[in-house]
Amino acid sequence: MSTDRLVATFIDLVRIDSPSGLEAALAGRCAAELEAMGFSIHFDASAALTGSNTGNLIAELPGTAPGAPVLLLSAHLDCVEPCRGVEPVVTDGVISSAGNTVLGADDKAGIAAIFEGVRRTIEAGSVRGDIRVILTVAEECGLRGAKALDPADAAADLCLVLDADGDPGGIVVGAPTHYTFTAAFTGAASHAGVAPERGRSALLMAARAIDAMQLGRLDAHTTANVGTIEGGTATNVVPARVTLAGECRSLDAHRIDEVRAAMDAAMKEAAASLDGEVEVVWTKEYEAFHTPEDSAAIAVMRDACADAGVTPRLFATGGGSDGSIFAERGTPTVVLSCGMRSVHSTEETLSVAELEALTRLVSASIVRFAGSRR
Repeated sequence: MSTDRLVATFIDLVRIDSPSGLEAALAGRCAAELEAMGFSIHFDASAALTGSNTGNLIAELPGTAPGAPVLLLSAHLDCVEPCRGVEPVVTDGVISSAGNTVLGADDKAGIAAIFEGVRRTIEAGSVRGDIRVILTVAEECGLRGAKALDPADAAADLCLVLDADGDPGGIVVGAPTHYTFTAAFTGAASHAGVAPERGRSALLMAARAIDAMQLGRLDAHTTANVGTIEGGTATNVVPARVTLAGECRSLDAHRIDEVRAAMDAAMKEAAASLDGEVEVVWTKEYEAFHTPEDSAAIAVMRDACADAGVTPRLFATGGGSDGSIFAERGTPTVVLSCGMRSVHSTEETLSVAELEALTRLVSASIVRFAGSRR
């Protein structure tokens, strides 16, 4: 049965260690799988930029319908730690890890569904357009692989990124603009017991800055967070240097600028209040994207969901994915829910039924999209 083949493929994939930066073994296994289906394969030169031991895997399969639109299917190769030595267990139709590791359904569920979905389409002799498969590296550490892609490789008429949790049929149509920052506060060191008044505490500057910020969920579309604070040398020394790192995200372009400016001002005012200095460096990790619910792409995906027997559910997310990068490059993009649960934890699970539903959706999307402009 093809479901048995699908599950066997998924189990094989999760047993291959692929932490961020060490994806080469899995990439090689995936390349062999795609070549066996008739894809031409190449690896890009992104390793020098991403720090991985391999480039992104790009695979091309010519369509059977001349002039049909190009469909891009994408997932990422890397997993968060602990992801080495995964031993999958199937209990009552649910796959989990037997040990103290993640399962790796994020994102090997997406990879397995792409492989089996394409294979079923080929075996059925279904009409299809050109299919490009891109499996990226270093997604979990800042979408590095997708950011390093050649824009020509990322170009397609529609990109489906298989990398969201929740029931298959979930379709992410929006994601936020995401900024991160590092802030280096500088004061003056002094003996905390002998002459504390001669010191200017960089830690106190950072604390005042955090206290002045609005953090957490700020509104339905916006969040802000300070994630780390580092500095100081000893309990008896007024700390002269402290570093903060944090972020803000919003689906609203005007709101993200407001929040970023307010966080920046809070840090600079806190440093000035204690005669200190702060250097703040902001990085835009990715731009917000929104796929209109009345777009042709969503119409195709609604039809594909009906064909696959799943209920379409459109939603925006506060998280990022490679989909943000593809959309930023101008490719119409949606991100699909893959059925994975409790991702980034040792409690991660994936049901066989939902993996099968996702695979049916991939096959249905290939067929529906091939006929969408004919």
